[in-house]
Amino acid sequence: QVTLVESGGGSVQPGGFLRLSCEVSGHTYGPYCMGWFRQATAKEREGVARMTTPDGGTYYVDSVKDRFTISYDKAKTTLFLDMTSLKSEDSAIYYCAAARRPNCIGTVAVGAFTYWGQGTPVTVSS
Repeated sequence: QVTLVESGGGSVQPGGFLRLSCEVSGHTYGPYCMGWFRQATAKEREGVARMTTPDGGTYYVDSVKDRFTISYDKAKTTLFLDMTSLKSEDSAIYYCAAARRPNCIGTVAVGAFTYWGQGTPVTVSS
């Protein structure tokens, strides 16, 4: 079993910066995917960014490309999402997720990911 715990959410002004963290534990050896998703009020959960191991490939949805960066610190077993130039439409509960390859390659679809964290809220407002 893989356990994911998000942290780092909070309230920021538009244009601000946040770093979200996701501590990963359990059986994460072998090829797998890790991703960030978000769910805003009254909206469905959507993919934000994904990376794969061992190749380190990354993918971002268009709405966050050039603003968000996904990375993984192997030594700390922690997944990060660095968010810059935050907008009000970025407000949501952010979730990290993981899955064994090949289920998740080439997609950030919610249904392709097996393990989920509890979420950390991000609010962007003046």
